[in-house]
Amino acid sequence: MTFPKDKTEQKMKPVGANRTEGPPAFLVWGVVILFTLVVIGFFSGIWAFNNLLTAGQQVRVINNAPFMDVFLQRNPTPEGGVLPTVDASQAGGINPLDLLQTPVNNATSEPDTADSAVDVTNTPLPTNTPLPTNTPLPTNTPLPTSTPIPSDADAGANSQAVVADTTLFNVPVSHRNTGFSWAQQTWNNCGPATITTALSYFGWQEDQAYAKSFLRPNREDKNVSPSELVNYVNEQTQVNALYRMGGTVELLQALIAGGFPVIVERGMYFEGYEWTGHYQALVAYDDGSNGFYAYDSFLGNGVSGSGILQEYTELDSTWRHFNRLFIVVYSSDQEAQLRGILGDYWDEEQALVIAAETAQAEANANIDDAYAWHNLGSSWAAMGRYQEASAAFDRATSIGTLPWRMLWYQFGLFEAYYNTGRYSDVIAFANSNLNVAPELEESYYWRGMAYAGQGSTSEAIADLRQALRYNPNFQAAQTALTELQ
Repeated sequence: MTFPKDKTEQKMKPVGANRTEGPPAFLVWGVVILFTLVVIGFFSGIWAFNNLLTAGQQVRVINNAPFMDVFLQRNPTPEGGVLPTVDASQAGGINPLDLLQTPVNNATSEPDTADSAVDVTNTPLPTNTPLPTNTPLPTNTPLPTSTPIPSDADAGANSQAVVADTTLFNVPVSHRNTGFSWAQQTWNNCGPATITTALSYFGWQEDQAYAKSFLRPNREDKNVSPSELVNYVNEQTQVNALYRMGGTVELLQALIAGGFPVIVERGMYFEGYEWTGHYQALVAYDDGSNGFYAYDSFLGNGVSGSGILQEYTELDSTWRHFNRLFIVVYSSDQEAQLRGILGDYWDEEQALVIAAETAQAEANANIDDAYAWHNLGSSWAAMGRYQEASAAFDRATSIGTLPWRMLWYQFGLFEAYYNTGRYSDVIAFANSNLNVAPELEESYYWRGMAYAGQGSTSEAIADLRQALRYNPNFQAAQTALTELQ
């Protein structure tokens, strides 16, 4: 007997016949294309971050998105992280070691310490003379006028600390100048910020942006030289400034005790950073703490505005990287007092002699002290003794320990080599700078001058124009360009 098929059986379909079908092909391809565009956009963004943004813009991006620091392609430093060396056979036949016995200046005279002591304690301290201005007061909170010097108990134990020699200066064991307004630097703005802090002592009310407009019209400029800071004060304010090389801890103390704002230039190793040049405004010192107190545009102004403690030995060890250069800001009615404190330093040539003699003594003590040799070269270059300066610079670079940024800030080597006809060496050092920091107008200037010395006028003009594009206020470059055109 044949039975009819069950209706349910008749309706059965092959296994899987009711499964949902996959996504449409256009949707799959859409996801693939979107993912591809995201990847391309990501890597394009990284490329733009490293190749289109300025260093300052990169910093702002990293500040808002810290993970971007991972993708920052840092410029390679010169091999070994130090200045390159040159062929010392071009030094005019001078053996650098012979310079250790070369008279720095035949007219050098030793000060009569018995009669020339400056009694700072009996000299009336000046009042802070306000400067007229039509601009609003800066937003920096005024510092307390009675901040106490930290006590001996706060100093810590440092048995090797430098103790002031009061042979030439009768100074108190501590002194603090008050009335400074600290300015925290904006990007690369250490120089303008620090000179603004120093000027605030006299009631100056313009801010660091105002100083920057004169000193660093190019935001990526890596350096403001001491001469530029001094010229800014002398030309844009109603007080005065000067700078000298070859200072001492004791001289800094005497200037502070005399009521003068003092700025020093040092080689600093900030945490997470390589060696860099840096200005500090000194507002106080205290022998009990064995140090100065600084208003630092990067590190801050200390607890309750008392300043950042910089021990004498610590400060001097890095101050010598810049030939112990210092800047003093003063009003016209303080000039006689300043002359009395500075003594031989008031005369710029005598200050250079002092600096050279100090460097020569340090090189004699350690013939492998690259900073001593560089300081000796810087002093002699400033004195116009270019052959000796070139030999000293040859020795300094051959030791192989000077930091690779050294010639971002100091230009005596360029000046000495240029004036002894060593144009190829000038170009080599300028290229070393510009390969890692293409915004250095001074390197363009000196390379342009060297090209001109070689007779390559078109290359010289191009470099001098580039220097002026970065800093239209660069008068030396403008003068050289005018003479070439």
